Amino acid sequence: MVRKRKVARGATLMAVLGLTGALAGAPPVAAEPAAQVQWAACPPDVQAAPPQLQCATVPVPLNYGEPEGTQIEIMISRLASTKPDKRRGVLLLNPGGPGGTGLDQPGFLVAQGLPADVQDSYDLIGMDTRGVGHSAPVSCGFTDDQAYFGNIPPYAVDDAAVTAQAAVAQGVAEQCAANDHEGRLRQLSTANMARDLDRIRAALGEDKASFLGYSYGTALGAAYASMFPERADRIVLDSNIGDTFLDHDGMRRYGRGMEETFPDFAKWAAARHDTYGLGRTPQEVRETYFTLAERLDKNPVDGMDGGLFRFGNFFTLYREALYESAAESWRTLLDTGTAGPAAGRPPGTGAPSPSDNAWSVFLGVTCNDVEWPHDVQAYSRAVAEDREKYPLYGAAAANITPCAYWQLGPSEPPVRIDAEGPADVLILQNRRDPVTPLRGGELLDEKFGERSRLVTVDGSGHGVYVLGTNPCASEAATAYLVDGTMPEQDVTCEKAG
Repeated sequence: MVRKRKVARGATLMAVLGLTGALAGAPPVAAEPAAQVQWAACPPDVQAAPPQLQCATVPVPLNYGEPEGTQIEIMISRLASTKPDKRRGVLLLNPGGPGGTGLDQPGFLVAQGLPADVQDSYDLIGMDTRGVGHSAPVSCGFTDDQAYFGNIPPYAVDDAAVTAQAAVAQGVAEQCAANDHEGRLRQLSTANMARDLDRIRAALGEDKASFLGYSYGTALGAAYASMFPERADRIVLDSNIGDTFLDHDGMRRYGRGMEETFPDFAKWAAARHDTYGLGRTPQEVRETYFTLAERLDKNPVDGMDGGLFRFGNFFTLYREALYESAAESWRTLLDTGTAGPAAGRPPGTGAPSPSDNAWSVFLGVTCNDVEWPHDVQAYSRAVAEDREKYPLYGAAAANITPCAYWQLGPSEPPVRIDAEGPADVLILQNRRDPVTPLRGGELLDEKFGERSRLVTVDGSGHGVYVLGTNPCASEAATAYLVDGTMPEQDVTCEKAG
């Protein structure tokens, strides 16, 4: 494959995305000498943990502007290489989010088939990033009966739905600010988490650190490679959001991603029409989707409305393994008009939401990283545009979020991609991905210039390396992590099987 021409190195992210604000990037902070890490057993709630997984804590400043002030502890995990003669260093892992635990990530990736050569070459380092789980957790105080119940806003059928969601979003922003009693929420940002990564590297006694990140983890890895290019070793970014932050334009790409990925499900369902009765052709399956969504907009059943139906099908496209349960749900809706016992949102009791921490971290990082539009009419226009452009899900992804009313940040400009560092960034991207569509990988590749290579996979779903089955992509990533073999050109991997 001929390597396509990159965007000029002088193009700033402000020019690329049309953002306004300060042009200066977030300054890095040199890692301070750290006490030796004390490894011990991991907390009982760490899942997918092999017996040899160990955990420890690393102190970092709550506010890097006051490095000698309040300290918080970041919990990390380690699955150590058992081959000292092959060990290269540490591989920092991030599963995405932001807001999900990563302490179990070493064990999870090994269970999913992480190549033995990679396990031999690195101590695999998972972590709860700041604000998450065991690392100074934050809370907006979400309860299970609130109208807010997810990081993606509900599908807006009209302008009135945007206005109604604006009231919910404003209430959530105010609630988060009121619950930030210790100032932790306002210090959540990709820049601060990248600084935490460098403190972890130093605490582990390593001169450099490699990184493997998925989804939002690509933003964190891109920030680390840009802020600390001399300390970043081998960086692999899988399923990319397109920059070091998620903004309104980035979330709107979810609508594009669903349009690009839904045909895979429609083709699968059409081939099984005799089983599920959803349509004999992909176009008929698509028409069935709209029929069910619009029916549920008017008459929700068993706690499921059109918004939840659309969200559920967006999530279905993450993995082909989810297609069967989705098709069965559609068939039940068509046959009986009911969504099934667990298809909708159960009634709330006012108890703390089990998603409180994850949602709080997502909002903290997303809203603190970059300024979002404040004008409700801007969201109404975006929703109207994307409802036509991306009818499957665009009117959800473009809808208003609490970031429009956020009171805590951003406290510094977003991290600017540094295209002047070493050629050490390998970007992996499926052509069809509902949440991080191909355009995200292309954008990040353009911004890194000659620092990166893009591996484009003729595949579907969210996640390429280890999570996918394409041997071409797997071999490229493994060769880079183990031997440092970076492709000389961008690579296109044909469909597996």
